[in-house]
Amino acid sequence: MDSAPLPRVSPGRFAELGPINWVVWQALSRAAGTEDAHLFSTLGRTRGLFRGWLHFSGKLMPGGRLPRAEAELVILRVAHLRDCDYETDHHRRLGRKAGLTAVEIDRVGAGPEAEGWTPRQRALLAAVDQLVATRNVDDPAWTELAAHYDERLLIEIVLLINQYEGLASTITTLRIERDTF
Repeated sequence: MDSAPLPRVSPGRFAELGPINWVVWQALSRAAGTEDAHLFSTLGRTRGLFRGWLHFSGKLMPGGRLPRAEAELVILRVAHLRDCDYETDHHRRLGRKAGLTAVEIDRVGAGPEAEGWTPRQRALLAAVDQLVATRNVDDPAWTELAAHYDERLLIEIVLLINQYEGLASTITTLRIERDTF
């Protein structure tokens, strides 16, 4: 069995995180149901940058206007496309809490063309696929997405997709270890 590559940046502890980020890391780890949420103990090493990123990220999810189950579909699809097990692990659990069924969560891997999606879900997942693959959404896909969402939510969707695509890149590049639950 192949072992996972070692992290490029080890998770921080009190000395590397500082008192504020250490408390934030502890709270977020408990909320995630793990002893060490490696994402937060790693990114927390950036001190104030971590808190700024956390504020921005939290405004998108869970604090965004997009219904939580739809946000989780976006994140799960990004995680699938980017082969980011860390995001998948967490957001399968969060998706269930947001009301997604096990069937819907499993169907995310099949993409927007899979049977069973509503037109709104299909449009959302198609936008994720295009934005991750091409860094853009073509006019027909945008028109379909805009049939279901107002302009404020359209902007939020693009930001959410890019936030989690960038996060997947960060996790992969830093080789952040998966959490244990």
